Amino acid sequence: MATCLMLAIVDDRNDADGISRRACDHGRMTQDSSPRLAIVGGGPAGLMAAEAACADGIQVDLYDAMGSVGRKFLLAGKGGLNLTHGEPFARFVERYGERRGEVARWLRAFDADALRDWARGLGVETFVGSSGRVFPADMKAAPLLRRWLHRLRAAGVTFHMHHRWLGWTGGGALRFAAAEGERIVAADAVVLALGGASWPKLGSDGAWVAPLCDAGVDIAPLQSANCGFEIAWSEHLRTRFAGAPLKSVVAHWLDRHGIAQARQGECVLSEYGIEGSLVYAIGADLRERVARDGGAMLHLDLAPGIPRVALAERLAAPRGKHSLGDWLRRRAHLDAAKCALVFEVADKVALADPVALAARIKALPLTLRAPRPLGEAISTAGGVRLEALDEHLMLRARPGTFCAGEMLDWEAPTGGYLLTACFASGLLAGRGAARWLQQ
Repeated sequence: MATCLMLAIVDDRNDADGISRRACDHGRMTQDSSPRLAIVGGGPAGLMAAEAACADGIQVDLYDAMGSVGRKFLLAGKGGLNLTHGEPFARFVERYGERRGEVARWLRAFDADALRDWARGLGVETFVGSSGRVFPADMKAAPLLRRWLHRLRAAGVTFHMHHRWLGWTGGGALRFAAAEGERIVAADAVVLALGGASWPKLGSDGAWVAPLCDAGVDIAPLQSANCGFEIAWSEHLRTRFAGAPLKSVVAHWLDRHGIAQARQGECVLSEYGIEGSLVYAIGADLRERVARDGGAMLHLDLAPGIPRVALAERLAAPRGKHSLGDWLRRRAHLDAAKCALVFEVADKVALADPVALAARIKALPLTLRAPRPLGEAISTAGGVRLEALDEHLMLRARPGTFCAGEMLDWEAPTGGYLLTACFASGLLAGRGAARWLQQ
């Protein structure tokens, strides 16, 4: 098998690179040995790649920088593991925005139903919640992960913890920073599933960008996804209403193509601005407009159940001794947080005019200044461009190296869409690596 990844030993040329001449004991190859696959990254994509390759008879070694695998997976399940979503496939794939065509191909091999069946195979039953989200029956991530790791070990996967990937040697072997120093590993093929750059304390720090760029791989800049946005709140709103939910609101915004969009949902006021599921669902468009225009305008309908004309009529009624805040609660059904937003945005003239006040309530303007930093985001946009990969997720610039999961250039809102595509891409990369090795 003529490839830069197939190395019998680490040869003398590595010494010229200043690398210790040490081959990993499991990395040596002989003509009679079975091909070995190295998977770098122990999140859902890497673990699924390991399972897929093992199913095709490939020997798998999995490396991770942390002391245990699935750190971010466990964190995601802390409040209830949202595995996937129960909506129809056609609508499901729309959640992947500009990359929905490519991601749909992954999902045809492993969709939401397949993910639920897979969990059932581990003895974990799932259910569909009222929002359409799918959860394990016990709502926990740890039992599922434990059973999965037990099955992977039984299948022959060897785990190597505290191995931080550094890139490649001049001869094509993998370089790792390990407890005993730098370690060189030879493998016949590699799956990189290194995550994005959100939650760096859990291992996804984006350090893989530099060695991949050096290898000639086209990478889109990493950006925050599923994150909050900054708004210049007054001191009163920032200190009194941070953490307050905004329930049953409708967001109106212009997408990246300048087309008006609307979506109903819930969000949360924060000290720095606004966050929550509704914001995450439309965050890609908002982020693009901030990058292009220096800011993005978001309008919130705080009373979606009342038409604007009817609301103006309600507010025009004599309010007697009621304060304006109490009047808004009675006539517009606004809670304290929504009232605070109205007072934050509307001037005295608008507050005194029922028609202008109704217009503000139905389209409250918020100026978003910037997305929150990457280290605070739930997930990452950008990464290895899908055009840099073939249909099996193998790098065109480096045959025998496959990529999967969040390090690829796609994004999705929360709600199970992120995890589902990570699983599906891992399956595709694992199968692709096995197929490449068998050929």
